[in-house]
Amino acid sequence: MAQRLFQPVSIASLVFFRIVFGILGFADVLNTYIYYHWMVDAYNPEKFQFRYYGFEWVHPLPEPFMSVLFLSICGMALLVMLGKWYRISSLLFALGFTYIFLLEKSHYLNHGYLFCWISFVMAFLPAHRQFSGDVLRRPELKSDSAPYWCLFLLQFLMGVAYFYGGIAKLNSDWLNAIPLRQWLEQRGHIPVLGLFLEQEWVAFFMAYGGLLLDLTVVFFLIIRKTRPWAFAAVLFFHFMNHLVFNIGIFPFLSLALTALFFPPGFPMHLYEKFKGRLPFLKRVKTWWDERTAGEGSLEAPLWQGAVRWRQPILTGLLITVLFHLLVPVRHHLFPGDVAWNEEGHRYSWRMMLRSKQGYGTFIVRDKDTGKEEEVDPLDWLDKRQCRKLYTHPDMILQFAHYLRDTFQEQGREVEVFGDIRIQLNFREYGTFINPDTDLAREEWEFFRHSEWIVPEKR
Repeated sequence: MAQRLFQPVSIASLVFFRIVFGILGFADVLNTYIYYHWMVDAYNPEKFQFRYYGFEWVHPLPEPFMSVLFLSICGMALLVMLGKWYRISSLLFALGFTYIFLLEKSHYLNHGYLFCWISFVMAFLPAHRQFSGDVLRRPELKSDSAPYWCLFLLQFLMGVAYFYGGIAKLNSDWLNAIPLRQWLEQRGHIPVLGLFLEQEWVAFFMAYGGLLLDLTVVFFLIIRKTRPWAFAAVLFFHFMNHLVFNIGIFPFLSLALTALFFPPGFPMHLYEKFKGRLPFLKRVKTWWDERTAGEGSLEAPLWQGAVRWRQPILTGLLITVLFHLLVPVRHHLFPGDVAWNEEGHRYSWRMMLRSKQGYGTFIVRDKDTGKEEEVDPLDWLDKRQCRKLYTHPDMILQFAHYLRDTFQEQGREVEVFGDIRIQLNFREYGTFINPDTDLAREEWEFFRHSEWIVPEKR
């Protein structure tokens, strides 16, 4: 297995993914900048942000530094796409993108988490060693091959997302097309497509089709004969998701990663097939060969394939693989339904599985006077933060601590209680948080169940 991981393969698919990755990174960061920063003002340092536990020290910058940072990250994404100053631009992009991701927990998306991982992986890959600005500047960097582990790591990350996404669908709600059936009915207004989305059989087709696709697609992609059919199924699946649901760059990222299961030289095979029909492709290839010719004997070796680096690389691969195999199953450490209590939900590829709404208030009680004050979160948070707050116990606890600290700054010692009810998958609303628990005294722990979360009653 170790020898296979270091076997040289064509670098073409790695270069293909570098270009797509840079484009998607640019689009995602620019969209976040325009919408969340300028329109919603989510990264205002004067406002409250829900932060990830362990990363409470990550804070937004004041203007104009925040805008400069966003635009700089966009610039880094374009440099990654072009393969220019790749080593530094890819690392800076990874740091910048992850920084933005960590600023606000209520913005969590699976594709954002996946993109953070891929960003750091890309910083260690030789994706700039062909068809890049770096090779134009230094032709001796040009390489037609790279060790297979560089592709394997990207394939693995996509495979994990698919497979664990399928395992998560093995629950009674999904097998009854809930909440997919309700979501599709709500999209009946979509021209032409809406007539089909309102049909009940379509919801079941998509529910079971998505389940089978997620569970089996990686295995069919590995087999040469079934690979084109598997990719066609993935293409249809993500095309429908893009039309029906607003999930950002995830369909395009998934398709690009899935394409990496084809033979590593597939971009060049496509070039050979279409160069006659699209003459500009041949002109670009000719120009590239002329600009970078004559330096083959001086080709700089790849450290990714060097013998002395094999043990550290294998160790890093093993740690990465184990992390992604174990983290998605940690919700089994907690009692109850993870869709309800959210303990172990994040980073587990539980995608598009549940519909949750909630409402409620917080009660702040002065310890000295016993006077109670009702707090409406809408007076403190934006709409998205409120929507996520009610359905995520860790956010409820963070907001309660924020209220406690705010009142302490005013010289008041207080207790904080939550009166919150939520609805899961269109069932009846139920109590979510024990209203008698002083949340100001509770602490969140990653591997311990929070007793103040009330179990779902069916």
